[in-house]
Amino acid sequence: MDAARARGARLGRPPAMTEEQVRHARDLLARPENTVTSIAKLLGVSRNTIYNYVPELKGGRLALAESTKTAELPRPSRSED
Repeated sequence: MDAARARGARLGRPPAMTEEQVRHARDLLARPENTVTSIAKLLGVSRNTIYNYVPELKGGRLALAESTKTAELPRPSRSED
């Protein structure tokens, strides 16, 4: 195993979802009409896998919506001359 690591081989089970699939799942979960079950079927993974790869979902959809919102950029202040 040490020799394989030295060669740069990746050991262990491959990830169940790619980064693209995780982003897609988060986008779909932001819409209230989509269920975790339907998204899992669409992506070909189990519901538990969705919960593992999107940990903020454990706090409920409201927590997911809050975490996916983009932060507003502060407006530049106007200096009065």
